[in-house]
Amino acid sequence: MYARFFKRVLDIFLSFTALAVLLPLMLILTVVGAAVMGGNPFFTQLRPGKDEKVFRLIKFRTMTNKKGAGGELLPDEQRLVKYGKFLRSTSLDELPELINILKGDMSIVGPRPLLVKYLPLYNDEQRRRHDVRPGLTGYAQTHGRNLLTWEEKFEMDVYYVNNISFVGDMKIILRTVICALKRDGISGKSSVTMEEFHGTPLRERLDA
Repeated sequence: MYARFFKRVLDIFLSFTALAVLLPLMLILTVVGAAVMGGNPFFTQLRPGKDEKVFRLIKFRTMTNKKGAGGELLPDEQRLVKYGKFLRSTSLDELPELINILKGDMSIVGPRPLLVKYLPLYNDEQRRRHDVRPGLTGYAQTHGRNLLTWEEKFEMDVYYVNNISFVGDMKIILRTVICALKRDGISGKSSVTMEEFHGTPLRERLDA
């Protein structure tokens, strides 16, 4: 009952309340972001949601669009400015996703929405992460975040899908606040963001 009905009601209530309370802060971040980034302070990108339905995710921009001599975007670590690092470390860059939650694209808690290009790379078990709405935060984000391997993340995503509960969601929200204050797991093991997913190795696919 909670997963089918009350979870969505809770999402609407919490996202609307958060938007009302945080609107002044979001307006400040919009103005500062526009100045620092030299233009549009928002980052939007297509992401797959529930049942792999694609929606447009919105965040505060943390990286510039600086390009190299050949016209290609520079590596993430060269485009991530100090202001962007601050937004990421405090998770303030995620605040505009409250709009996605209010619209019904996302939930407060659920597997994080990843890139559309990853869809063909999932095995059948990993694909189950799309049985529910993606979340602003999730089980994996409070148990290692970007320090986890992709396979560990997907295992936690599916675990969440199989064990959705009100108490579980409240625990994840509380742990999210703690992780944000401690600034845990922001970067991947070898980059300032999470390394790209290239598919689970065949041996691991067979074992799954």
